[in-house]
Amino acid sequence: MSETPSSPRTLEVSLGSRSYPIHIGPGLLGEPEALSPWLVGRQVMIVTNEVVAPLYLERCRASLPAGLEVRELVLPDGEATKTLASVSRIWDALLEAGFNRRCTLVALGGGVIGDMVGYAAACYQRGVAFIQVPTTLLAQVDSSVGGKTGVNHLLGKNMIGAFWQPRAVLIDTDTLATLPPRELSAGLAEVIKYGLIRDVDFLGWLEGAMADLRALEPAALALAIERSCALKARIVAEDETEQGVRALLNLGHTFGHAIEAHQGYGVWLHGEAVGAGMLMAAELSARLGWLSEAEVARVRAILAAAALPLTAPGDMSVKDFLARMRLDKKNIDSRLRLILLRSLGNACLTDETPPELLEALIEGFPRD
Repeated sequence: MSETPSSPRTLEVSLGSRSYPIHIGPGLLGEPEALSPWLVGRQVMIVTNEVVAPLYLERCRASLPAGLEVRELVLPDGEATKTLASVSRIWDALLEAGFNRRCTLVALGGGVIGDMVGYAAACYQRGVAFIQVPTTLLAQVDSSVGGKTGVNHLLGKNMIGAFWQPRAVLIDTDTLATLPPRELSAGLAEVIKYGLIRDVDFLGWLEGAMADLRALEPAALALAIERSCALKARIVAEDETEQGVRALLNLGHTFGHAIEAHQGYGVWLHGEAVGAGMLMAAELSARLGWLSEAEVARVRAILAAAALPLTAPGDMSVKDFLARMRLDKKNIDSRLRLILLRSLGNACLTDETPPELLEALIEGFPRD
């Protein structure tokens, strides 16, 4: 893989009349009128959280043209806030400000903010425009692209939501300079996922570039973000509402969502749970005879290099895992469907995993 130039790059999510651009580059946030092309009407509400607001809210305001009616809403931070109550605060703010159907919401923050703002936009007056301005690696490479919006329920992650595409995604890679190491690792889990499910060459590049990525080396980060977004954009264009191939993007997520829901949202970061879940999926794939032990070791090594968990929570039993996994959105007619690996770079969706094999995998998987 060649190095990505430092100049801004633009990709497209091809969805016919609802197609939209993904702009990637340093210093994009704060450029005068950077958000102008995708605004609808003259009413704009920027929604962010208490961590991001002091860092980037002023820059986001500077990206808007003069003469608009701009309101701001700053929500608490954290996965535990990803609830209908938080979304109701967005609707309250919109109604109190008298915002009409020709308004635009701007989601400034990580995946939690992006998912909630997207869902609020999907429902407000039966659908208004929104723009994604992701400030975490995980949001930049995954949740800001593809139109999945929603909130968590006590019994399951992301169980309430809608497909609602943004008008644009603006990825300022400079925002990663303020990202805590743990959040960076969580984002790298989703980057690694793309290599595992569809691009073994990208996986090989990541193995060699992991030290640079963790050191926030700009060229390496730009390439990883662009390659991840390109892969996701291609899959979303093929299957917008996850009727088929888009489900492959959930590698590790069935195990990971079970961990998040059982532990309490925010105890494990989403990417941390997905990292452990991808290793569980790889080991299960080996038990089915699809991956070699050397390939599983390769998965384990790259997750370790990204500083991701290689164990499951010590207090989760087989029964705990299975109870949560049975609520997964991919399941149909009570059949548990899992994303597994036929080989590295070749994921598949299967509902034919022998229950005893799955239970043995969970029972034998290391605990923290």
